[in-house]
Amino acid sequence: MKKFLALTLLLGASIIFVPSIEAKTNNALALNNSAVPQIRVQLGGRQRNRRVRVVNRTRIVRVGFRTYREVVQYRYFGNGRVTTRVLSRTRIR
Repeated sequence: MKKFLALTLLLGASIIFVPSIEAKTNNALALNNSAVPQIRVQLGGRQRNRRVRVVNRTRIVRVGFRTYREVVQYRYFGNGRVTTRVLSRTRIR
């Protein structure tokens, strides 16, 4: 019985006080949002990930019965990403 009464009191208090708290916060947010500019202009970019290390390597690749020498360019970015690009491929055998 005590649990039931406590639960109903808690539920009744939340019904009375929660709408008044929400009304106060919505008015405060409306006042703060009016001061925030609507358009943000940023010239240039974020230069954080512009540090790139470029390495060219040669590797021997077999495709079926043919053998190729490839020159591959590896780009190591500051955020840990690596991209590869085949610059040239010449047939050896």
